[in-house]
Amino acid sequence: MADENFPRVVLETSKGAITLELNKEKAPITVKNFLGYVKDGYYDGLIFHRVIKDFMIQGGGMDVDMQPKKTKFAIKNEAQNGLKNVRGSVAMARTALVDSATSQFFINTVDNAFLDNKGKRQDDFGYCVFGKVVEGIEVVDEIRQVKTGNKAGHGDVPLEPVTIISAKLVE
Repeated sequence: MADENFPRVVLETSKGAITLELNKEKAPITVKNFLGYVKDGYYDGLIFHRVIKDFMIQGGGMDVDMQPKKTKFAIKNEAQNGLKNVRGSVAMARTALVDSATSQFFINTVDNAFLDNKGKRQDDFGYCVFGKVVEGIEVVDEIRQVKTGNKAGHGDVPLEPVTIISAKLVE
């Protein structure tokens, strides 16, 4: 029986399935936002467009041609929730602006304490962790090993696209 405070989403990727357990207690705004995109089928067909082996794998915003997909509004950054950017945690990507996250997320492939919240100043705010990988960490590890290069003005792009075939809420 799924716990409503910890919904699960399965990312079916071209490398295999990754099951995420989301933390609605600690990141209610972020989880609601992410699940909205999941329910809309937004992530289906997008790619992991940024892969840095000893850092993270990022997806949820670009198609295979590196074209950004239109997003909804930006959300409040809940990085002060106490969850840490450790290996296997899922966090929201954003710009330099604290409250700029929309659809893009990343999975930490190693512990990245420097991304954690350290205070209210813009440079200290950090990145909101809103879940963790509970199954399929070996798929994350396979993705982090892919060869990357430059494409359409972006660096660290997998040379062979890693596609999110579907993202589905586990009922």
